[in-house]
Amino acid sequence: MTPPGRSWRTAPVRPALPVGRSPLTLPAYWVVTALLLVGAVRVAGVWRDGYERFPVAATAALVLFALYAVPFWSVLGSLDYLEREPAPLLALAFAWGALVATTLALAGSPAAHNLLAKLASPGFAAAWGPAVGGALVEEVAKTLGVCAIVLIAADYVNSVLDGFIYGALVGLGFQVVENIVYAISAVALAGRGDRIDPVVTTFLLRGVLGGLWSHTLFSGLAGAGIGYLVVRHQRPRRVRVLTAVLAFLGAWLAHFLWNSPLWAEGFGGGGWGVLAALVVKGAPPLVVIVLVVRVAHGRQADYYVDQLSGLGDRRVVTPGELRVLASGPLRAEARRQAGKRAGARAGRAVRRLQTAQARLAVALSRAAIAGPHSDRADAEVSHWHREVLAQRTKLEAYGHPEAIAVDVRRARLLRWTGTAAGLVALGMIWFAIRALGPS
Repeated sequence: MTPPGRSWRTAPVRPALPVGRSPLTLPAYWVVTALLLVGAVRVAGVWRDGYERFPVAATAALVLFALYAVPFWSVLGSLDYLEREPAPLLALAFAWGALVATTLALAGSPAAHNLLAKLASPGFAAAWGPAVGGALVEEVAKTLGVCAIVLIAADYVNSVLDGFIYGALVGLGFQVVENIVYAISAVALAGRGDRIDPVVTTFLLRGVLGGLWSHTLFSGLAGAGIGYLVVRHQRPRRVRVLTAVLAFLGAWLAHFLWNSPLWAEGFGGGGWGVLAALVVKGAPPLVVIVLVVRVAHGRQADYYVDQLSGLGDRRVVTPGELRVLASGPLRAEARRQAGKRAGARAGRAVRRLQTAQARLAVALSRAAIAGPHSDRADAEVSHWHREVLAQRTKLEAYGHPEAIAVDVRRARLLRWTGTAAGLVALGMIWFAIRALGPS
């Protein structure tokens, strides 16, 4: 079933019932496992070298950037609310970026730098090497991680949004390890012993300021292209391949711009000039990627919401709940309003109802293509249908029969308030970096 007015050729989701053979029987699984082991040994060696020289600073860097990964992981993991990705695959994506992509970059980036020095000049390689060769090597290494997930578990790549999430987590893993290495290098360059202030400066500059438009988003864009290639299989192959290539080139171009020496001294000198240059280099790719994610998220939400709408059963979902279910801010507002009106138990019941409705939508999409596995698919539909009705009964008992968001303006206001708070936080962080001084 596709949303009204949308042809079968443009359905944004390719539902799949995961009933294939065990990944242990796939050669790709063992190749990926071997690469992860090699990467783990290499990254552990790099960490050990830093820890032996600066144990306090190295530990601080590890702790800071591990904590830094938590909110990113949380946001990415919840982005696909209606069709959650399996935790093992999310962990695999992160591990590929942290271990395999990092190892490939440690070997490939110096080689690319040397090649540029020979083809152009040492000066050109020093200035443009990170933007040309470094960005290319790193984006290839990270995109291969999304390809590995497709080879191992293609049934779990059901939409462009899935590809973005896996790609972004690959980038997050790479970003965390790279920043730890940079933090330890900053301590060595400072030449003041085992101190943590260079680590904090690196964390604020590369983690917070640079992290808004860094590897996580670059790899997410490339992953979205892989998702399109895998999901839109009704499209001509040349269209799908071209889209994936363009997405990869977009990721590389964003990375190229960020690493390039353009505006390295900022605009007009001074701290605010440098900050403005960072925004000019990072904001355009950020806006493009956010728009891509928003469109992909909206189309996927429409698809799954339509699965429920087709039932025509107000006990399962009401028209107001359909609108709420497709939007994260509205789901949160519906829970808040239920808690305010009927108590905390009602708020929790709304959360459980929303979860059951989302799982039912996915089960319905899978049942439509189950084929010989229809018994299993129908059982899944029946299970989540019963769960939806059970949570509906609880809500009715609490005197709050419908999980809707009445105050839509408040949800929008919270979104804009969060954006404004983020901009203020960036300014405060910049002042903190300036106060810490050079590392």
